[in-house]
Amino acid sequence: MMSARWTRWPRSLFAQLTLILFLGLLVAQALSFSLTLYERDDAFSTMMTGYVDHEVSISVAFLDHLPASERAQWLAQLARRSYSFILGPGVSGPPPTDGRATNVAAAITRGLEQRYPLTVNAVPDRQEHLQMHLRLSDGSPLTIDIRPQPAIPVSPWLPLSMLGQWIALGVCTWLAVRIATRPLKDLAQAADTLGPDMKTTRLAEGGPTEVAHAAKAFNAMQDRISTYMTERIQILAAISHDLQTPITRMRLRADLMDDTEQQGKFQQDLKEMEALVREGVTYARTLHGAAEAPRRIDPDALLESMVSDYLDAGQTVTLQGRIGTSLLARPQALHRILGNLVDNALKYSGASDIVIDASRPDEVTISVLDRGPGIPDDEIEAVFQPFYRVEASRNRDSGGTGLGLAIARQLALAMNAILSLQNRAGGGLEARLTLPRQ
Repeated sequence: MMSARWTRWPRSLFAQLTLILFLGLLVAQALSFSLTLYERDDAFSTMMTGYVDHEVSISVAFLDHLPASERAQWLAQLARRSYSFILGPGVSGPPPTDGRATNVAAAITRGLEQRYPLTVNAVPDRQEHLQMHLRLSDGSPLTIDIRPQPAIPVSPWLPLSMLGQWIALGVCTWLAVRIATRPLKDLAQAADTLGPDMKTTRLAEGGPTEVAHAAKAFNAMQDRISTYMTERIQILAAISHDLQTPITRMRLRADLMDDTEQQGKFQQDLKEMEALVREGVTYARTLHGAAEAPRRIDPDALLESMVSDYLDAGQTVTLQGRIGTSLLARPQALHRILGNLVDNALKYSGASDIVIDASRPDEVTISVLDRGPGIPDDEIEAVFQPFYRVEASRNRDSGGTGLGLAIARQLALAMNAILSLQNRAGGGLEARLTLPRQ
């Protein structure tokens, strides 16, 4: 379980690029270091076999010319790290196999075989060990004991140097990837902040040419979107506001009508028009930007106050759970969202349950539940569109204006909250508002 989690490929672009570049540079450096060591070892072997040929030939000739009684005292001076001389037949053993000692023996053979017959055998040992046997001019046996050095010794500071290089590679890789991905992060944050209030976050238009060009294009796009949205919102607000005056005059004229039946129908139509205009103005204001500043509130007190108001009005509303801590939110907007959701639940089912889930450390969920007819699955997202009403509710008594959920969604977005709907098992609807704790 743990191994699967640790071996999972990272999802962020920063981590992926950092991992790829660092591993690539690390592999390249490891290959370069290996090739360098191989080249050093090969050069050392070539140099060693070259000088051994000459040195051993001179040493054997020197011993051959010395009296037999004086040869023993010169053996220590003629010995080297990779070979030494033994006055005697040595030890027997199997034929040698391929290795560094075999190359040394071959080089010595080339230098001595014309004057001295040689035999070579391996000696059982922990490392490569050969002996070459020959006889001097007076018939005395001489053994060349070969113990070649395994490789060039590595300096003790080399591992620390490699560690320092890897740390430098990691730091440079992190810095390069951060420079490359930082503009993407800034762009994503700027796009996220372009919310319903149309308050844009300007990107810095400096840095490399490509980054500066992208920042200028994004800033220009934000300006155009903000301008277009502001114009349309102002038009909607102006129309909704200006309609209130003729509606008021029509209401006054309706009051003077003699036909009571027609007067009632006319006043009902005017009432619906007033509600539509009022909701239109509210929706335009929520799009144009929330004037209410976020502040710390006690959400439990707000919810308890709302429920008490509904109970005083004779409505069936219950509250389950507590948040227990303060939240940074816009209290009027939160009250409006929950009020719209509860009103919808009461309108379609006659009762509403408010359930709080504060078990998560980073967010709080407030669910408004009912047992009404619900919403078809293919229309759940569509009901958040302005003036959209489910076909079954298109009547004057319960259809509404089609702006309540749209206003609630816009207010939720302005608070960085998430408002969603889903049908409940057994019938009814759940409206879920997820608020961040911070």
